[in-house]
Amino acid sequence: MDWKPPPRPGPVTLRGRNVTLEPLNAACHTEALWEAVRGHDNLWAWLFDGPFASEVDLRRAIAEKQSAAGYTFLAIVPESSHRAEGWASFMRAEPAHGVVEVGNILFSPSLQRTAAATEAMYLMAGHVFDHLGYRRYEWKCNALNLGSRRAALRLGFTFEGIFRQHMVVKNQSRDTAWFAMLDHEWPARKQAFEAWLEPENFDAAGQQRRPLFAIAAKES
Repeated sequence: MDWKPPPRPGPVTLRGRNVTLEPLNAACHTEALWEAVRGHDNLWAWLFDGPFASEVDLRRAIAEKQSAAGYTFLAIVPESSHRAEGWASFMRAEPAHGVVEVGNILFSPSLQRTAAATEAMYLMAGHVFDHLGYRRYEWKCNALNLGSRRAALRLGFTFEGIFRQHMVVKNQSRDTAWFAMLDHEWPARKQAFEAWLEPENFDAAGQQRRPLFAIAAKES
């Protein structure tokens, strides 16, 4: 192999048609995120922290994420609102092997099932493969989290198996489902994402005309 380790993911701004991702910042994003998640404690069921009792508690948690070693958190800011409505992170990077994971994903109700949410995941994958040069992009989730498992498959990740008793999260034993996308798979995935994101794929109400998995199947 003619292989050179890529750089670790760092703070970056990624811009798309429907969304901008920017470095998560407690001072800039807490107020909007609190408004987006307040009263929706179910959002935290599968995450490592939360729910939070107050905006102050959420601000403290975001500040910790800003400085967390080995993590790069990005705020997800849809063009429709110009306010943060979620976040995601690059994590567990192993540059020597060309492996990095996307995780700690929080989509508020207003962000869920939107073009902005899908485009955010597309932009992060594109950054990993096209700009940084990683070989393997991972997605892991609680094996009981069927929504996350469906999302991984829809986004073009391949299911690789279950790691049993992999973690203890919120005092619960967790089996972890592993998914991954590889660099040689990315060009076809990218083509499907870009076809899905074209404006003509959405009707006047913003509803998709063709689902992403159908486009991906046609492109493969």
